[in-house]
Amino acid sequence: MYLCTLKTKVVEEIIMGEKIKKLKKIRIHREGTNTLLGTFLLVAGVGAALWFCFDNKIPFWSFVVLFGAIWLVVLNFYRCPIRYFNGETEKVVVAPADGRIVVVEEVEEHEYFHDRRLMISIFMSPFNVHANWFPVDGKVLFVKHQNGNYHKAWLPKASEENERSDIMIQTPDGQQVLCRQIAGAMARRIVTYAKDNEDCYIDEHLGFIKLGSRVDVYLPVGSEVCVKMGQATTGDQTMIARLK
Repeated sequence: MYLCTLKTKVVEEIIMGEKIKKLKKIRIHREGTNTLLGTFLLVAGVGAALWFCFDNKIPFWSFVVLFGAIWLVVLNFYRCPIRYFNGETEKVVVAPADGRIVVVEEVEEHEYFHDRRLMISIFMSPFNVHANWFPVDGKVLFVKHQNGNYHKAWLPKASEENERSDIMIQTPDGQQVLCRQIAGAMARRIVTYAKDNEDCYIDEHLGFIKLGSRVDVYLPVGSEVCVKMGQATTGDQTMIARLK
């Protein structure tokens, strides 16, 4: 009986230790610090006013439940998990974002490559982590930001007509990969950390897109696709392709 109880306690301690480790790997993205603090102070101020100005506490609790839930959704949006890709990164292409695969097809790319490319697109909903990671190891050749429209991010025309930021990366073996951050109907701000002529690596943050949006990756034709339509992806964890 004693041994059984001891074993149970050990198992519980291991489980608790794993939970603590997971919590330590979650942090808030720097892009959301001011937003979260400002909205928290606003909610706290209005809540305090409702509490002291009304004898009936129904308005206070209604406000707390409604805007507290909204604040938690925003908090979830600005999560920034600490992640590391496990395995060799040579010729590997990882998902640059959390979300769902919405495009896997060969397309004509006329702006930079002027030939056919394999395009893999990931759509991010407002409930996904919106930090972006570099999809490959290499060197950033250039970063270009272009203003545009705000079509719904999952539409095909969003890739070319929406506001976007293009990051061209050359891998160590000379292959070029284009990563495109695309603003959506809700997203109004694209943040790109990548800089011209800097070395970049899988596990590093490429940027951040606020609210629903999309990331396209253009690869050389002949690359091996490792995902399928509708598949959920985890940024910096899911291998979406292997370069030829």
